[in-house]
Amino acid sequence: MSDYVLETRDLVKHFPLSQGIVFKKQVGAVRAVDGINLQLRRGETLGIVGESGCGKSTLARMLVGLETPTSGDLFVQGKNMAKMGGAERRRGRRNIQLVMQDPYTSLNPRMTVGDIVGEPFEVHTDVLPRDKRRARVQELLALVGLNPDHINRYPHQFSGGQRQRIGIARALALNPEIILCDEPVSALDVSIQAQVINLLEKLQDELGLSYIFIAHDLSVVRHIADRVAVMYLGKVVEIGTEDEIYENPTHPYTQALLSAVPVPDPRLRGLRDQIVLTGDVPSPANPPSGCRFRTRCWKAQDICAEKEPVLEPQAKSPHPSACHFAEVRDVVHAAE
Repeated sequence: MSDYVLETRDLVKHFPLSQGIVFKKQVGAVRAVDGINLQLRRGETLGIVGESGCGKSTLARMLVGLETPTSGDLFVQGKNMAKMGGAERRRGRRNIQLVMQDPYTSLNPRMTVGDIVGEPFEVHTDVLPRDKRRARVQELLALVGLNPDHINRYPHQFSGGQRQRIGIARALALNPEIILCDEPVSALDVSIQAQVINLLEKLQDELGLSYIFIAHDLSVVRHIADRVAVMYLGKVVEIGTEDEIYENPTHPYTQALLSAVPVPDPRLRGLRDQIVLTGDVPSPANPPSGCRFRTRCWKAQDICAEKEPVLEPQAKSPHPSACHFAEVRDVVHAAE
């Protein structure tokens, strides 16, 4: 049996750009995700980071089946979901569930907590007999630290952190092996963020879950992730263990991201290796030739425009880094 519970191979999602009103003509495509290769091991947490517009959310939607890939393969527990038909794909999606970003809009205000957490049983009716669903919903509420007796309450009666716990309970209903967390704490206060992160880690230990954790807060990702993938303009530009990415970043974009994280300790601020990027992020509809980061990179040379770097270990980077001139650079950041 493979050690990977999820694997993507050259996963691509392009959104066509059309011109005209009556007679529409495709004139290009937004290359939101452009050849992603990732692996998720059993019991592992894979963090995915990058600035807005890099393709993180589009990748997440493909992984949970909300978007159909333009091309490429998506294996969940050894089965290629990208090639499955409707009914088979629906069954396969039970193994990967989503915890959404905003706990205030992801819960239907007209449904009780019991109905929200139990909704997966209404979609997948063969999972649990109807007469056992209420008891199972109460078990799930207790599992995430909520009072099972609150099953008949509505979302507006709960705080933001409690609402996110409801979302987590809903994601656990079908006993998935993989939970995809799409910015699950970004809408919460810092103190509540820590409680939700601790809950996710506790559930992972108890249930043997594997997580894909998407976020823009690098400090949060460092706290929970075993490995981290850095995305830029639809591609993964660096991937490694948490220590490799945070202690020994080798891609210029990763180094710039880490240098932008606020440093809470005043004594370390003067030691900060500040990296200021120039220019704007190119359009995913017209990405630069060669390396996509070259238009903002201080290391860019002619080869960067002529040849696209491969995501693999380099001479001065023991972990995969998609840069012709990858090398370690110390960066002081908030996760120290």
